[in-house]
Amino acid sequence: MNQIEHPEKITSYFKTDPKNLLAVAVSGIICNAGLLAGPLFEGRLAQCLMDILNGLRSFPDMARLAAAYVAVIAAVQIARYVKRLYVRRFANNIDRGMKQILYGNLIHKSKAALEQEDVGALLTKAIGDVDACAEGLRKFTTEIFDTGVALAGYIALLLWHDWRLALLSLIFPPFSYLIAERMRTVVQRSGAAYKESAGRLSAAVLDRVSGAVSYRVHGCEAQRDRAYEVYLEDYEKKAVQANVWSSALQPLYRVLSMTSVLFILTFGVKNVLGTGWARWNIAAFTTFLSCFTKLSLKSSRAARMFNAVQKAQVSWARIRPLMERVEETPPPETAPPAPLRVEGLQVLNPEGVSLFDPVTFTAEPGEIIAVTGPVACGKSSFGRAFLCEQEYRGSIRFGRSELLDLPEETRRGIIGYLGHDSELFSDTIENNILLGTPGDPAPFLSAVCFEEDLARMPRGTQTRIGNGGLLLSGGQKQRVALARTLAHPRPVYILDDPFSALDRQTEQAVFARLKERLGDSVLILISHRLYLFPQCSQVIWMERGHAAVSTHEQLLETCPAYARLYQTQREGGAGHES
Repeated sequence: MNQIEHPEKITSYFKTDPKNLLAVAVSGIICNAGLLAGPLFEGRLAQCLMDILNGLRSFPDMARLAAAYVAVIAAVQIARYVKRLYVRRFANNIDRGMKQILYGNLIHKSKAALEQEDVGALLTKAIGDVDACAEGLRKFTTEIFDTGVALAGYIALLLWHDWRLALLSLIFPPFSYLIAERMRTVVQRSGAAYKESAGRLSAAVLDRVSGAVSYRVHGCEAQRDRAYEVYLEDYEKKAVQANVWSSALQPLYRVLSMTSVLFILTFGVKNVLGTGWARWNIAAFTTFLSCFTKLSLKSSRAARMFNAVQKAQVSWARIRPLMERVEETPPPETAPPAPLRVEGLQVLNPEGVSLFDPVTFTAEPGEIIAVTGPVACGKSSFGRAFLCEQEYRGSIRFGRSELLDLPEETRRGIIGYLGHDSELFSDTIENNILLGTPGDPAPFLSAVCFEEDLARMPRGTQTRIGNGGLLLSGGQKQRVALARTLAHPRPVYILDDPFSALDRQTEQAVFARLKERLGDSVLILISHRLYLFPQCSQVIWMERGHAAVSTHEQLLETCPAYARLYQTQREGGAGHES
């Protein structure tokens, strides 16, 4: 599929697949033009039967006429098959293109922005709404020929037989369109409520699955199941409401469209008897009646198509804010080592209030800056500020460049980040570390002391670890994630509590190897473990909005809280690997 220049405009999708649309147009015109042969042949067959009964014609005449009718209908059906095949291809390409654009927007959004939106709503948008839009475009494209071209042909045929009776007969079919248009608000409102309910149901399913163990342990399964039933009942109710209008009105559309048959029976008979507006035989009467019947059926389907397009408009309104083309960026080029200078850094919460006092320090290549403090003091927010995902005041300069002033792809070549959530995916250990880049994961696994763990795995680095590293222990997950970070070298590393699940001995061994691999990179180590801090160049202590930057030795003398915490950990150890 060609590049979509303006994905936020629905008309752009018709310009991206000209070959399929051309095939649809040609086969659609052939198919629907051929449909006009149906009423003509039906009229001739009726007249032929009449002539046979009167002894004017014979059975072979009927057989030849019927054979020609079957041949024409066969050609029409072949053309219809070709049209529907290419319409489906066109819709599939649109669906694929929309999902690519939506996917590109979602993965380029910041984690904070994604967390502000309900996961269930995102899933509904990414799958259900895109499918609904593609299906709406498919139906619209199909009906252009199945209804538009056919209606024009049928109307022309009716006017050719008797223009007065044709105009009289065409009074009622437009009422079905008018009703469909009047139902726009109802259809769109019920469709929007259905989509929102689907999002809530998806979120409830995810919550129930992800929290299954916790709910079971605390005896809350029945309560969560009842809550799920509430969401399910609401979804069923909204689904019925969203579909009942278009389904229930279909018979009404047909009744309205077929009302004009009364005029045809009244005035058409007069035409056959020679007392009407035109002189007809049985063939003309049968052709006119059959043609109008098919027109009425197409007309009622067109009204239903309007409702389907209106439902698709609901989905389009939901995903349109995400339908902006995001240019693919090449893999980042790793920046050369340079000093990291932080001046007056204050990280802000969503209300714009600073989480701690201004922080100022300079880190030369090869230095380790430790960051610690009580829970919720702003340590993780401090680390995310270097990704420019957390709003801040002050300055963060790498070399001579301010991070905020650099393009995102340039920043990605500077900062290597490991959050306290390991964020592993369901694949092999090797693919989790190398992320598709060529190389050998062994050196990076060795750097995190994973050799013994790997030796116990029959498939080695080809071992699949399950969704989120489900098949690994907490310490193994942390070390695999750290190995991944090291496999993609950067001049600045931000490691957020990377050793929390390790026992003290393993942590010290990993830290020693980490220092060896650090080279000229700056490492900012966020941790609750203080016994490694004597080996760090500087320590940042955060507590109750205050922040102090100093060496480990100076903080022992000037900060009683830091000194007490360090002494406690030094004497009591730091737990075991999970």
